[in-house]
Amino acid sequence: MEIVCTFVFCYFYLLTPAFRQPLSKMEKPLIIDALSTVKDPQTGRDIISLRMVRDLQVEGNVVSFSIELPSLNNEYKSELNFACIAAVQKVYPTADVHVHLTAKNIQGSPSDAPSSIVPQVKNIIAVGSGKGGVGKSTVATNLALALQKLGAKTGLIDADLYGPSIPTMLGLSGQRPKVQTVYGQAKITPLEAYGMPVMSIGFIIEPEQAVVLRGPRLSAIVKQFFQDCLWPDLDYLVVDLPPGTGDVQLTLVQTVPVTGAVMVTTPQEVAVADAIKAMNMFLMPSVNVPIIGVVENMSWFTPAELPNNKYYLFGQGGGEKLVQFSESALLGQIPIVQGVREGGDSGTPIVLQEGHPVAAIFMDIAKRTMAEVEKRNATKAPTRPVSMN
Repeated sequence: MEIVCTFVFCYFYLLTPAFRQPLSKMEKPLIIDALSTVKDPQTGRDIISLRMVRDLQVEGNVVSFSIELPSLNNEYKSELNFACIAAVQKVYPTADVHVHLTAKNIQGSPSDAPSSIVPQVKNIIAVGSGKGGVGKSTVATNLALALQKLGAKTGLIDADLYGPSIPTMLGLSGQRPKVQTVYGQAKITPLEAYGMPVMSIGFIIEPEQAVVLRGPRLSAIVKQFFQDCLWPDLDYLVVDLPPGTGDVQLTLVQTVPVTGAVMVTTPQEVAVADAIKAMNMFLMPSVNVPIIGVVENMSWFTPAELPNNKYYLFGQGGGEKLVQFSESALLGQIPIVQGVREGGDSGTPIVLQEGHPVAAIFMDIAKRTMAEVEKRNATKAPTRPVSMN
């Protein structure tokens, strides 16, 4: 009997990694490999590639390190802690693992900077209008792609829930986003168009399906676009809003800190009058979202055969008037050109068509937007999510 017991002990000693390798020889590279299997709950990416692991130390059988979180209010911090311990002990079963959770200290940011449910996104840009049909979605799509062409990591949310047109504009109609489970929660991976992550309710419903939703459900969907989507690190997240000042706009400013708004109008008086109302919602003291600038769309008509001619079909001066009301900047004027419509219908936005005059206009709008955002961040306090009754 004693011989059998000795044999069994030796067998497990030889086969079990924890016994085969002395604890004093635990190797950091193996621990790092193990931690690379742990996912960040906000982005779905591993905590090693995100550089969240700090001060890894190994002393005997004690493994200690820090996990840097955007905020200690992170709802998944307990799950993240246990996931790290389990990952290390999968390689070294008897390791004594100590995880220290710390709040990320962003150099140069104010100590009272508001927390965000999407801390990996630096700037959230809302694109709004007072009325429909002014080309707001066209501006939002081309602006986002232009920012990306300038080297900024950019994403796009189609929050125009009643009329989602961005799937068509980006050639993504009929595609569905993938769902993965992170710490027991279902998370959506945004689709990609031209290397840019995109989310829209149009990816979930059928193209011909009517969106019939009341306010609370609209609000829940908007929140899901931020809370339940795995957005990567982004410099800009452009949000295409529905026209007006409804539930979607209010939910946006209540859910995330919006860096600023870009207002889209056409030159005629009726569009400007409605745009002023939409703009004033952002400027309400209880909301306090700065206006980054104004884009005037359909400023004039230029036929292809007469590229130097300008026909002001909707009048002139609307964009400048809105700039004066908002005390912001005129980011650009976009003419009525057939190629803009064709690019949106074909899934190849005009800004991607090298050499096209309107593509150059959108690139200038993106450059001015970046400059105005930089100025806004240097001179104004960070926007806070709104608390409203």
